[in-house]
Amino acid sequence: MREQAPVVAAVAVGGAIGACARYAVALALPTPVGGFPWATLATNVSGCALMGVLMVAITEMWVGHRLLRPLLGTGVLGGYTTFSTFAGDVDNLVAAGQPISALVYLLTTPVAVLIATWTAASLTRRLIIRRTA
Repeated sequence: MREQAPVVAAVAVGGAIGACARYAVALALPTPVGGFPWATLATNVSGCALMGVLMVAITEMWVGHRLLRPLLGTGVLGGYTTFSTFAGDVDNLVAAGQPISALVYLLTTPVAVLIATWTAASLTRRLIIRRTA
């Protein structure tokens, strides 16, 4: 248990930072009742893009401290992205009489986050190859 304490602490600290960042985005882009949840979409897409960059950087570019992945990946980016809010947003759109918006959001979010992750990882990998060449 003692050897896991630093990992748990790193995830907790990172999660608090990520959740605060997500809250800041939600404050900057408030969603009116029945409105499209742009803040959640932006948070999830940007968080997944950052995860693509992070994973390439710490697996292909350099080996970081053993707590780096739990702190940044699981903690910060896990706390920043919010797929539970995404599910709630879909429900809220349906309840507000916006089933088409709910369906568009439901179908486009997974596609957008996958594209963002892949694109960011690919661009990061290309930058690494250029730097080392």
